[in-house]
Amino acid sequence: MNPLLLDTHALLWSVGDEDLLSPAAHEALSAGVVPAYVSVASIWEIAIKRASGKLDAPENLLDEVAAARFIELGIAFEHATRAGALPPHHRDPFDRMLVAQAQSEGFTLVTDDERMQLYDVPVLW
Repeated sequence: MNPLLLDTHALLWSVGDEDLLSPAAHEALSAGVVPAYVSVASIWEIAIKRASGKLDAPENLLDEVAAARFIELGIAFEHATRAGALPPHHRDPFDRMLVAQAQSEGFTLVTDDERMQLYDVPVLW
């Protein structure tokens, strides 16, 4: 299996309410056999939504990410270029970045967002 890249909601559920994850996603993340990455874009999205009052996320999110042994994935020029060139299946710039990162890095995207399946990217849910 490819390394995993968590969508923002999958990240929040994995550190907050694992019961919301699908059985396949929960098993893949719990097994720890395949590396699991968290994009800087997801942390940025959470910070913006928390600051605007649209999201209640753990204050110690970065500690939770570290405890779960998720690996930080930065944003590279290639990711940004690819995200801008994606077809308009999804308007959310954070989700488009996650798709571009998964494509560029050969990762499987962990998400329950069905629109992500419209892109040429492996999805696990």
